[in-house]
Amino acid sequence: MPSTMGRGRGRRAINEINMVPFIDVMLVLLIIFMVTAPLITPSAIDLPSIGKAARQPDQVLQVVIDKDGLLNLKSGESSTRMALGEIAPTVLKAQAGASNPAVVISADRSVRYEQVVKVMDALQRAGVQRVGLSVQLAN
Repeated sequence: MPSTMGRGRGRRAINEINMVPFIDVMLVLLIIFMVTAPLITPSAIDLPSIGKAARQPDQVLQVVIDKDGLLNLKSGESSTRMALGEIAPTVLKAQAGASNPAVVISADRSVRYEQVVKVMDALQRAGVQRVGLSVQLAN
């Protein structure tokens, strides 16, 4: 019940809010944040950089995934269309003579990322050591 104050004729309620507890809580929170802020270390992500390979690959095979999800294996000037199950053995046969082979995956922008990951997974399970992604830089 609000306290009342008499001024001669009538009694009137005091409509003030006590701000002291609010200010105390805010000052305590400010001190807590000021103490804990320097203790939080920002996380840094070490991203790979382009062109820092120790040695260039002897042979580069390119797996192209078109907008319909079909796979093409390009080696030099030749291009062969194949299914996902055929890609890993064919790449391993093509890389048999090379000492430092690499496979680059190029996909159309509209291809689902899941399709690209399936191709990468199939190649890595087959034992292909160097698998990369081809990207187009924005202008």
